[in-house]
Amino acid sequence: MLMRYGVFAIATALLALTPGPNTTLTISRTLAQGRVAGALVLAGVELGFLVHLFATGLGLTALLLALPLAYDLLRIAGAAYLLYIAYRMVIGRYRLVGRQAVFMQRPCRLIGLGFTSNALNPKTAAFYLAIVPQFIDPHHGSVPLQIFLLGAVHITVSTMCNMIWVLGAGGLTALLERHPGWERVQRWLFGTIIGGFAVKLLVERRHASA
Repeated sequence: MLMRYGVFAIATALLALTPGPNTTLTISRTLAQGRVAGALVLAGVELGFLVHLFATGLGLTALLLALPLAYDLLRIAGAAYLLYIAYRMVIGRYRLVGRQAVFMQRPCRLIGLGFTSNALNPKTAAFYLAIVPQFIDPHHGSVPLQIFLLGAVHITVSTMCNMIWVLGAGGLTALLERHPGWERVQRWLFGTIIGGFAVKLLVERRHASA
């Protein structure tokens, strides 16, 4: 049993360290507004994982992925939100960097930024439905309990791995404060990357994402 959880933890660590929309968003907010802002966005991302975890445990995720219309609505909503974030980055909504910029948004808005982007991501739902059951043994205890334990492992590992990105990106904030040109570059760079994730989500077929 411990070996199964260990293998699952390694798999989720590799996934967390692979850049995706959540990681990109967390790094960009850290660079633009400092480590505190990045940590708040990350907290929202992890809360988003909780939504998918409970949906999986209650069987809602299986229903969502079985209904093409429901899946497409979630996919389009998620892509639209990512495009909105990319647009706000590119137009320079967060021009200041470093400690001063943290106060441009309330903590709850930063948490909401990470939460919404992750909660509307159908790939997260697909991950919980496709990967988590592979580590469940119906002959060893309650299946719902195992799902929530695996989810707890995933969220813990994800938080630890993404904090590495936050701490690393936070070290570059001082550089951006001294060189406004780099701040402009990072806005366009991360805005373009997040916009790319949105477009990819829009054009992907349902069976390729699930």
